[in-house]
Amino acid sequence: MVGAAIIADGRLLAAQRAEPAHMAGGWELPGGKVDPGETDADALVRECHEELAIKVRLGRRIGADWRLSERAVLRVWTAGIVEGEPRALEHLALRWLAPDELFDVAWLDGDRPVIDVLAREGLG
Repeated sequence: MVGAAIIADGRLLAAQRAEPAHMAGGWELPGGKVDPGETDADALVRECHEELAIKVRLGRRIGADWRLSERAVLRVWTAGIVEGEPRALEHLALRWLAPDELFDVAWLDGDRPVIDVLAREGLG
């Protein structure tokens, strides 16, 4: 799995899951699965386009592999928007969070350690 910490004007974009039912309503970083033959970076750019109708440029990697389960890891990069305005095409809602608002939403367990790092290191 890949995720994007999309940052603009010092704020982080959070996306509220619509499905599956056990995750619906929780907040996450946009992203998704890497398709066969796809690089992590290509998958993340594709996922941001499919989920948010934006084109992004990836920045630095945050951490290493974040373990989601025995079979899955999450790899996260910072990203900037190079084209478009984010739209919730596959999510219930989107929200831009300032540094002091990072914990105002209920992050999904898999994303929470990444948010902890962003809170500690800053959104710059």
